[in-house]
Amino acid sequence: MCGIVGVLGRHEAAPILVEALKRLEYRGYDSAGLATVNDGKLDRRRAVGKLVNLSDLLVHEPLAGKSGIGHTRWATHGAPNVGNAHPHTCGSVAVVHNGIIENYRELRADLTASGIGHSTDTDTETVALLTQRHLSEGLSPKDAVLKTLSQLEGAYALAFLFDGEPDLMIAARKGSPLALGHGDGEMFIGSDAIALAPLTDRITYLEEGDCAILSRTTIEILDAKGRIANREMRQVQIDSASIDKAGHKHFMAKEIAEQPTVISEALGHYLSDDGRRIILPAGGIDFTATDRLVMVACGTAFYACLTAKYWFEQLAGLPVEVDIASEFRYREPPVSDRTTALFVSQSGETADTLAALRYCKGRAARILSVVNVAESSIARESDLALPILAGTEIGVASTKAFTCQLTVLLLMALKAANARGRIGDDELADKLSHLRGLPGLISIALEGNSDFRRCAEHLSQADNALFLGRGLMYPLALEGALKLKEISYIHAEAYASGELKHGPIALVDSALPVIVMAPRDALFDKTVSNMQEVMARGGKVILLTDQAGAADARDGVWQCLTLPEVDQIFTPILYAIPAQLLAYHTAVAKGTDVDQPRNLAKSVTVE
Repeated sequence: MCGIVGVLGRHEAAPILVEALKRLEYRGYDSAGLATVNDGKLDRRRAVGKLVNLSDLLVHEPLAGKSGIGHTRWATHGAPNVGNAHPHTCGSVAVVHNGIIENYRELRADLTASGIGHSTDTDTETVALLTQRHLSEGLSPKDAVLKTLSQLEGAYALAFLFDGEPDLMIAARKGSPLALGHGDGEMFIGSDAIALAPLTDRITYLEEGDCAILSRTTIEILDAKGRIANREMRQVQIDSASIDKAGHKHFMAKEIAEQPTVISEALGHYLSDDGRRIILPAGGIDFTATDRLVMVACGTAFYACLTAKYWFEQLAGLPVEVDIASEFRYREPPVSDRTTALFVSQSGETADTLAALRYCKGRAARILSVVNVAESSIARESDLALPILAGTEIGVASTKAFTCQLTVLLLMALKAANARGRIGDDELADKLSHLRGLPGLISIALEGNSDFRRCAEHLSQADNALFLGRGLMYPLALEGALKLKEISYIHAEAYASGELKHGPIALVDSALPVIVMAPRDALFDKTVSNMQEVMARGGKVILLTDQAGAADARDGVWQCLTLPEVDQIFTPILYAIPAQLLAYHTAVAKGTDVDQPRNLAKSVTVE
């Protein structure tokens, strides 16, 4: 996604910033820009398209100054044009931003009421406007930024530059990574170490909620509570920085932590500016012209499809069949000309899924795909490809790609429900309003990381595990079992809770951990009854629920892990987090290769 760089240097900043931004091109972007302070005055240059366009502009309109910030933008709020490109400025402040400010509409309304208008379509401009207002109130740059940060909701990495302050830069992060680079009489900021690798190998990673005040020779870091924080400076090997873990031990840990940001960006991509409508790519989907949806995928993507089956059928009243790609075409299933076929793949190159797509060509009315790689084979061969916008996922065990797949599939189901008259415009807008708050709830769930780690230390001693769930939690139970198998090598199975008495209960004994996924929803009481049957036979229950569920059912369970309360239809996305964290920490406790588990590959391109 968006890339951020910053320089407080001894040489001209513009060429250094452009080179650093080139190292972030892998994130994807559609515009770029720089701002510098020269002779005490802010100035900036911005261009649409590739960095070469910005470089050309700088030849004709040079940008002097040894202090600067740069940005590559992937459009979320507002079209990719010069006006919406970063940096954004207001008065004496310039800002670049990665992430989504979820409450920017409310903040913008407050600013407008006090006579402060906006000139772009972005959420980021609101940050600049707020900061300038606080500066106008007489606050120092540091205090103005801190006050602004206290008003923001959502995920962000931010860098600020100020008029008249050539030796000051402020950075902050919440949900999006940000690294500080230490030079000799210089300081740097980057979205990750790859951007800073040519400049320094001494890196400090900001932690969640941190704000850093930088000069050329000093760094002051404040934590989320405003206290002075000491963050470790690490020596980063330049040759290993091209794909960076952003301070995490494993790529999987990084990718789990990125989920609030990438889900926010996916929502920003598909929602209208007012947040009340779902906007699909050109050509769209006519959900009233189909009488059946066939969904095909492999592995984790298959479980995303199973989850979406509940959404499409319950919300939109649209019949859905879900198939494993490796079996689909060999059954030679009948596909009518009123069937829409949907294929889900992170890489867009999964061989079995691509083969199934080709089987449906000429049979189905429309071929749709949900992919993470926009130029992949599956995307190119689809009538319509919907990107999940998860960014590069290095870990073999899918995490952020899974939740982004769920997010896009849920948006499609809600779009179908609205188009088919099952929910009205106001109800849709209400659901989307709650959905925009989901990344914040995921951030809260991630704050319980230490609880999941402690639980996983016990789980790592087991040889087998059983996952149970009902309704929307059944596919999540399947996904949880897969994650545990993939990276910890513990044998795990998953069942719909109601199937327990039809065989799996024979496995239950005092050595078997049973992970029960049970938010306080319409099926909670039935799931708890099944859980009691496990406990009556000595099974060691790990209950994943919310506060209300814990209050009703935690007595006698082995471990109880609580999550924020959320609307029932959003539970699969939120409850994916504990499934991932339990698997991750169990694998770490067992000492397995978390990012590259044995016998597995990230993209399966052979049948």
